Amino acid sequence: MLSGASGKSLVADVTSKFAEKPWNETFQLVRRCMGKFRIDPTFSKPLSGCLQRLQEALNVSSLNAMVSRLEVIAKQRGLGSHLSPTETACYLTADLFYLEVLLKPDGGVEDVKVALHGEAPVSNKLLLQLLRQKLFVDFSTKLNDLSSLYNIPGDNDIKVKVCTALQFMEKDLLTISHMPRSLRENDVYIDTVLNGRVGKIVPSGPGTSMKIQYAISPSNRLLQRHCGDIDGLTQDAFVMLGPSENTHRLQLASLIPSPPQIDSQGFPLFSPLKEVASESLPATFILRLQPAVGLRSSVIHQMEKITDVKPEADQQWEPLLQLLMRSTLGEKGFQESWNPGKEANFLVALPGNQVHGYVLSGPAWSASSWKGALIDTIPFTHPAHVPLLLELLRHQSALNILLASCIKGHQHYPEAASSDLYCEVLPESDSSFSIMFLLPGTSSLAVLFVTVIDICQVHCQLFAPKLMDAGMNDYISRVMTRCMSIPITMRAIYKSLINPIFATDPEISTSPHEVNTTVSVVVDHSLPPAPDLHTGSSKTESPGSSEMVGQTGEHLGPVPPSSIKEEDPAMCPSPSPCYVMALSSNQEVSDSNTEATANPYPLSSVCVFPHWSASGHVAELV
Repeated sequence: MLSGASGKSLVADVTSKFAEKPWNETFQLVRRCMGKFRIDPTFSKPLSGCLQRLQEALNVSSLNAMVSRLEVIAKQRGLGSHLSPTETACYLTADLFYLEVLLKPDGGVEDVKVALHGEAPVSNKLLLQLLRQKLFVDFSTKLNDLSSLYNIPGDNDIKVKVCTALQFMEKDLLTISHMPRSLRENDVYIDTVLNGRVGKIVPSGPGTSMKIQYAISPSNRLLQRHCGDIDGLTQDAFVMLGPSENTHRLQLASLIPSPPQIDSQGFPLFSPLKEVASESLPATFILRLQPAVGLRSSVIHQMEKITDVKPEADQQWEPLLQLLMRSTLGEKGFQESWNPGKEANFLVALPGNQVHGYVLSGPAWSASSWKGALIDTIPFTHPAHVPLLLELLRHQSALNILLASCIKGHQHYPEAASSDLYCEVLPESDSSFSIMFLLPGTSSLAVLFVTVIDICQVHCQLFAPKLMDAGMNDYISRVMTRCMSIPITMRAIYKSLINPIFATDPEISTSPHEVNTTVSVVVDHSLPPAPDLHTGSSKTESPGSSEMVGQTGEHLGPVPPSSIKEEDPAMCPSPSPCYVMALSSNQEVSDSNTEATANPYPLSSVCVFPHWSASGHVAELV
């Protein structure tokens, strides 16, 4: 061990010795030192880091410098590398693919080609652009992503079989996507994303996985309509390979016979795995979700039953609301807003200077049925699993979008803050929740019961005193389905409920303060009016009827006319006991578990909520 003085002297001697030597000699010296310690890589690790820092500190302005940089990146990613005999190409090699980097004499890059196992090299524009711009860190990241596509344990024979299985899986998914089906949306592209059996498929290419676009929010649909580009606006699932500790039987041929046979639901009939080429391999197919999705525990268990693949690591369960708040508010905002034993309060600003307050009870949303996990990979083994998995993902995404609309991008508010409308959002069943709010200008409580049927259909039921128009439920359902926003829907309800006829009903107690009837809307004289709550007919407003406006102020189309349709009561969700009961200022309100909770609203009148409902179809909205 050298003492401090002798160590400093040695460093000074080395510095003076190499002070006037060119950098190329320094690189060669570091490489020679690394070669001496190949037996024990721990000794070469500091030297490898030194060489990497030297490379990053210098500009790549020659052929040798570019080759050296590519060799360092290959070593970092566990790949082999070598220079062609003519020194015009550098190859980065792995078991199932290789990169061919065509070089110019001055160190510039002419082309970058990717060759998968058994296939011809194909140019990759993204990798070429990164190297030409000398973005070596990004190039190294993309190279690592490419390596992860084929990160399967085993020898080359196993890796080749797994890669073959992935190719036939992609082929079968493409076949399913081409099956004829009826349209539910006018926009064919959007309809394919939201309603296609396997979403909108972007085929795989050299260095890229097959991408499935399976969901898009209404606000992003508006951006797509104006920009014409949907890339980055959808929720995606990439079809990839994943290693597994257990073996799973994977297809080595297509499972869809030619020509395909179709069942009554429009799905192809699959050949049994035992009747086609298949083999048990230490891998599964996976859907890599981008972005990751917060899934309830019941949904995760449903997926496990579909795929018959158990997770190899225990899930860390936490309340779904907690997952949504962390993803929308960030870690700092989440820590400030979330307390499992208390309420989370938020102010949501709307166009027209309207402000809503939303209360989400920590204890209610922490119930076991609403706990979940943030999932980014879903393993599966058969092409028939994908449509079922996507339906579950779409349903959960719709629920997440609705709940996040109460908290997205807004600060939590102090108790003294004022709001045009206060709402409390409570969980009900796995697919439904309720919104309780005080009727404008009264001391009576109303409840909106929301059931998510699928990503294109949300059913709403409004329980309020003296509600005579069942078509109101149809109207609210259309608004909620169209904008997928709780605040925008509540604004539409608020506007309907401040109707002067409703506010002056002698049987409803009016609050002492003046009702604020000023609501900012987009006016169009040619549009039909919203339904009247008491007569069941349309009432002409002045100066005109309103249009629906999205959360960011976007135009969502005219308010649909009311249509009265009575549903089978068996098809309607069972409301909580708080929906049909006599309420007074001295009574306690019970939740769906019949546990007493504090009543946040001062109630003085008796409210008996009639059980009316109406339904509408999303096809009528377009």
